[in-house]
Amino acid sequence: MPPGPQPTQRQRHPLPPIQHVIVIVQENRSLDNLFQGFPGANTQNYGLNSSGQQVPLVPEPLTAPYDIDHSHATFTTEYAGGALNGWNLAPVTCKPVGSCAGDTPYAYVPQSDVQPYWDLASQYVLADAMFQSNEGPSFPAHQYLLSGTSTIHNGALLRAAENPKDNQGGCDSGPKARVMLINDKGVESASIFPCFDRLSILDELDNAGLSWKYYQAGRGAGYWRGVDALKQIWEKPEFKTNVIAPPSRILTDIANGQLAAVSFVTPTALASDHALLTNGSGPSWVASVVNAVGASKYWSSTAVIITFDDWGGWYDHAAPQQFNSYELGFRVPLLVVSPYAKSGYVAHQQYEFGSILKTIEEIYGLPSMGTTDERSTDLSDAFNPSGEARPFHKIRAKYGAAYFLRQRNGGPPDDD
Repeated sequence: MPPGPQPTQRQRHPLPPIQHVIVIVQENRSLDNLFQGFPGANTQNYGLNSSGQQVPLVPEPLTAPYDIDHSHATFTTEYAGGALNGWNLAPVTCKPVGSCAGDTPYAYVPQSDVQPYWDLASQYVLADAMFQSNEGPSFPAHQYLLSGTSTIHNGALLRAAENPKDNQGGCDSGPKARVMLINDKGVESASIFPCFDRLSILDELDNAGLSWKYYQAGRGAGYWRGVDALKQIWEKPEFKTNVIAPPSRILTDIANGQLAAVSFVTPTALASDHALLTNGSGPSWVASVVNAVGASKYWSSTAVIITFDDWGGWYDHAAPQQFNSYELGFRVPLLVVSPYAKSGYVAHQQYEFGSILKTIEEIYGLPSMGTTDERSTDLSDAFNPSGEARPFHKIRAKYGAAYFLRQRNGGPPDDD
């Protein structure tokens, strides 16, 4: 592996006495799509199309029967050189075929479909300037969530840019698996096996003797199984013990007093919020994890950070800052839930995936990886460092923990 930037110590910002961080990663929603009209948040209920016409955002349920392409090519189409008017040109998959009509990306989810998210935002912190770090789909996004980048090795210029074909992705992919790479000119002209010898936040935790767990829907290759693509973690014995399936195991780990210092929680397909995959249970799933923490001994020492891996092709009106040929992407929601979080606060600072990593590094005194965690603003603005831990109030949701404990890895849940 070519040498890359060495980790460097960073100055710690004032943060509350947090001993446990849970990062919940949902799928494929923009801020305008999921929090349209939330009080105090920067949302817009219309967009422009490629003809310069205003297109009103229309309500579509969380289980809308179509999925919008969200490859890097579609980001480029929608971004339209900064005009943000190309959403009507984005490819859309409909089920059944031909059932979609109109400008489908110009839509928002009704509040009633995602009420637990709104309740969490009302009680804690919603960030309205959280940008996906990468300009592409889930596989590279999950690399950014762990490493602050999707480069093929430390210090490389080439980045994984797309989803590998056939739901591959990771060191346990088939031998023919390849992921397209993007260079510093924005050209995708090469590919590589989707397994990377690159520094991650998990390495930093290991080096500091801190525990971590990564919860995912199953074993083997996959877009959302970010750890599987980190070669140096994948090769360690801890890969079999720290990477846990199904995701609902976090509920029992919390109840049994086995919560790690840092936990990443990815969903099953049904609970993912991903268009054409979700059954609408995602907000309840997130609420079940938060409620489990709130009812446990961990509440007074935990921060739960909830975000989405990419924008899913949905309209968003905020123009992302362009750092290079693949950063930044469009806005995604970010929620911060903790007894030390500000109450009903909308954070307007610019964040990205590196902000989550930087905050974890500062909480535990870890060095910077020298990727997007270095340039990012941390989440300290979301907290009241000198405040008392406030009591937890249960988040109401359609489905409780028992519903998710009965699910198998993304298969049909019990009908209750």
